[in-house]
Amino acid sequence: MIVGIHPFVPALFVGALLATLALFHLAVRRNWKITAGLALWGILQAAVASTGFYLVTDSVPPRFMLMIAPPLLTILIVFLTRRGKTFIDSLSLNWLTWLHVVRIPVEIVLFRLFLFGYVPQLMTFEGRNFDILSGLTAPVVAWLCFRGGQVKYPKVLLVWNFLALGLLLNIVINAVLSAPFPFQQFAFDQPNRGVLYMPFNLLPALIVPVVLFSHLAAIRKCWRN
Repeated sequence: MIVGIHPFVPALFVGALLATLALFHLAVRRNWKITAGLALWGILQAAVASTGFYLVTDSVPPRFMLMIAPPLLTILIVFLTRRGKTFIDSLSLNWLTWLHVVRIPVEIVLFRLFLFGYVPQLMTFEGRNFDILSGLTAPVVAWLCFRGGQVKYPKVLLVWNFLALGLLLNIVINAVLSAPFPFQQFAFDQPNRGVLYMPFNLLPALIVPVVLFSHLAAIRKCWRN
């Protein structure tokens, strides 16, 4: 746990985390097994981070990989297997879109972490991070495309998902390259250390993978339709 920051910051982040789980629960048609699995993964990662395990940044490969590799591997398996593709096709496209509103509080948290010196400015909307636009436009896109219980303007939804996915990948790449790892490229004066602490480690360990999966699943569903 980071010491010395206003309690509002971790509280807001936990709220964004719970909102992510709740909205994804609706997107998977209230499948409690999946939601419970995500919650257990989050608890495990929070417990590991609380020991300071991820604060050791000079190991090769970085310990940080234990946060992001399992979710990315899971996403890959889901998209490459028949059972996984069937699961994707059963998801609620509407809730997959609404889920992205969680990016608004996440961006506020990142900005506050920057002010406290735990992430670089380039990870905020004052720097290279424009991801908040995805959160702000998600309700508009959801309202426009899902009125009357039918999917309207699927091409608009498809383009929006591609653009929002691009914004996500932009900040993920910048965040990784500004972290204090052996391959760091940016922000040497104020590196990205915040996401190595509990509970903020659940941003790369849980929230980002869920957001990434939601985009990829929505793109697949839109493309097939």
